[in-house]
Amino acid sequence: MAEVATEIAKKVEEKAETQVTMAPTKMVEAATAKEAETTVTAAPAKTVEATNKPVKDEEVKTTDTSSLVGKLETDVEIKASAEKFHHMFTGKPHHVSKASPGNIQGCDLHEGEWGKPGSIIYWNYVHDGEAKVAKERIEAVEPEKNLITFRVIEGDLMKEYKSFLLTIQVTPKHGGPGSIVHWHLEYEKISEEVAHPETLLQFCVEVSKEIDEHLLSEE
Repeated sequence: MAEVATEIAKKVEEKAETQVTMAPTKMVEAATAKEAETTVTAAPAKTVEATNKPVKDEEVKTTDTSSLVGKLETDVEIKASAEKFHHMFTGKPHHVSKASPGNIQGCDLHEGEWGKPGSIIYWNYVHDGEAKVAKERIEAVEPEKNLITFRVIEGDLMKEYKSFLLTIQVTPKHGGPGSIVHWHLEYEKISEEVAHPETLLQFCVEVSKEIDEHLLSEE
């Protein structure tokens, strides 16, 4: 009987040891599994994609906008003085039609005063063989620089351009008579199909030469 009791006691101890050693093993496995899950879900793949998309969109918009915005400029040598030429566009632009009747049919003052910033001027002109109109606001006048800037606010140009500015600056020649008329066109096209206003720049050159001849004839 003593031997049987001893054997039963040994089996009970073995079972107790097995239960004690198994529990920590399961806890370790569970902890390891949780760590593995956290590592996998922490991958920032979606975050990288989300931040990249807006950058691409901005690049495209910048490229598109820059291709629609443009500037054209040219210089025209004249024999008249810088002050007289400048005065034709500030003091008496309604006389430009007399100087260049084939290009300018008329110029009327709608608001304000001749040569004053904020004033509205209405032009009738012929460009590319077609009669056209332009309503412009005087943006800036700098008499000491013989400079005037017009912004087109209505008319035919607004059919193809979102914005259009013309700046005319006349500078006396160094070391001799005469002046240099600098035309500066700044614009934004409504689409890629619209051409740059190179023919309009040539139009400005022709008007400048005819105004010069007109001023010389008055001397």
